[in-house]
Amino acid sequence: MCGATGEVRLDGRMPDVTAVAAMVDVMVPRGPDGAGVWSQGRVALGHRRLKIIDLSEAGSQPMIDAELGLAVCWNGCIYNYEDLRSELITHGYRFFSHSDTEVLLKAYHRWGDRFVDRLHGMFAFAIVERDSGRVLLGRDRLGIKPLYLTEDANRVRFASSLPALLAGGGVDTRIDPIALNHYLSFHSVVPPPQTILRGVKKVPPGSLIAFEPDGRRTEITYWAPEFTRHDERTDWTESDWEDAVLDSLRRAVERRLVADVPVGCLLSGGVDSSLIVGLLAEAGQSDLKTFSIGFESVGGVAGDEFVWSDIVAKEFGTDHHQIRIDTARMLPALDGAIGAMSEPMVSHDCVAFYLLSEEVARHVKVVQSGQGADEVFAGYHWYPPMGEPAAASLDGSVAAYRSAFFDRDQSGVGALTGYGAADDPSGRFVTEHFARAGAETGVDRALRLDTTVMLVDDPVKRVDNMTMAWGLEGRVPFLDHELVELAATCPPGLKTAYDGKGVLKQAARRVIPSSVIDRPKGYFPVPALTHLEGPYLELVRDALYAPAAKERGLFRPQAVEQLLDDPNGRLTPLRGNELWQIALLELWLQRHGITGPAA
Repeated sequence: MCGATGEVRLDGRMPDVTAVAAMVDVMVPRGPDGAGVWSQGRVALGHRRLKIIDLSEAGSQPMIDAELGLAVCWNGCIYNYEDLRSELITHGYRFFSHSDTEVLLKAYHRWGDRFVDRLHGMFAFAIVERDSGRVLLGRDRLGIKPLYLTEDANRVRFASSLPALLAGGGVDTRIDPIALNHYLSFHSVVPPPQTILRGVKKVPPGSLIAFEPDGRRTEITYWAPEFTRHDERTDWTESDWEDAVLDSLRRAVERRLVADVPVGCLLSGGVDSSLIVGLLAEAGQSDLKTFSIGFESVGGVAGDEFVWSDIVAKEFGTDHHQIRIDTARMLPALDGAIGAMSEPMVSHDCVAFYLLSEEVARHVKVVQSGQGADEVFAGYHWYPPMGEPAAASLDGSVAAYRSAFFDRDQSGVGALTGYGAADDPSGRFVTEHFARAGAETGVDRALRLDTTVMLVDDPVKRVDNMTMAWGLEGRVPFLDHELVELAATCPPGLKTAYDGKGVLKQAARRVIPSSVIDRPKGYFPVPALTHLEGPYLELVRDALYAPAAKERGLFRPQAVEQLLDDPNGRLTPLRGNELWQIALLELWLQRHGITGPAA
């Protein structure tokens, strides 16, 4: 886990190494253990390193393989790198390190662009062919690791974070009107390749982008799961599915133990994280360090779920850490959390993960986390209605999904801002996604969209940004691509049973206490941001009335005043605070020094 960046010239000039070095400097928190910059021909690469595998300097980046004529910088971890290394040795390759980085280089040399099909892991890479100048960018199947781009006719720059690209200069920071629509209607999710800024794009998950020596730019999607039933599994019983899910998750958890440093686990006390802890214990992890976070209650909203995490910690004898955050500490942390966001993320969980990661990083450098289970195994409340007859048709499924997930319709967007798109881009996006072949039912359509889009640009991005703010590597076994492929073929009724995640819950009963499984669904509660008052409300008010906000003119003054007059009275269908949503966007823009008119 690290920070990678670079520049590719398209105009025959030499790359701007000073700009690359500036982008590297911004990513120090992502990689506090080392840094490097390399340049040759039309390409420059930069890197910040977090030492997890091969702690020696032989694993440093950018890594150059002089014998093969290749260079690489990347961010991530290849869990099956040892198996690939052994296979490559049989093909005559010689290794100078014990890192997964070198395996990437030699795998590319041996198998070409589709070497990614052989990788189990999370990754965002740039591989350079020294002699031809060809550059290949790639991102893992579920988008666990980020990769941002800014392009013009003269050059391409890329980085693991959007703020790093801003540090390189020359970025068009006007607001993208379609992205703004998504932010305000599609529950703050901006699907790739767009970001909130016109001048920055992101590489879609499961994609490769090649910059060829002759100037061509090619892009392919190398992975897309099919949400259909498989003939060879039609006779599977519920027990067979539970066996298969548990076996696949067990492999996913064991894969993510690969490290030359200890691996801990975030433990909220919910089914997902508790099951991971149980499987880690089953795999023989002794002295496993587990971590839970809790906040002060505000406005009658409870701020912790320690009762459940304590049950699991006691059951498996973990070295458990309760991290209690008082309200006074959370307000200063908001600035750091917003600074760590590569894109504006409205979820209250961000500050929880930011503070949790700060504490966890004092004890371990790697943690496993339960993110992704709700999207992969249908844990949210909007999935069961997607299985009703009214949602069987394309129009019916779009309507059902929209009523549950969208924050507001197009007229609501227009009431807030005059900078949004003229039509309904979010509605169009969902309709087009649902209409694609490869999803058989309304539930399948919603799960495919959430697994490949919403999951990537909400909880997964949150985990990456907040853990990497403290040099902590977060691993997410529920996003093992083989587990995701298996779950996609599972009959929807088995997933939506038992109030969601039915097949996972039933499998979990073989590993963890039933009391944890049968408890009400929980989350990382952050009461102070759910109920805005006191200094938190003042922070919001100051941001929306700041000179930068007035100059930008992003939101209609009357709409802002109405929300401030009743700061907790307007909630989205998913119980998000509408005032916090617009304030967070302004806070993010101001925190990253983005000024000037919106368009």
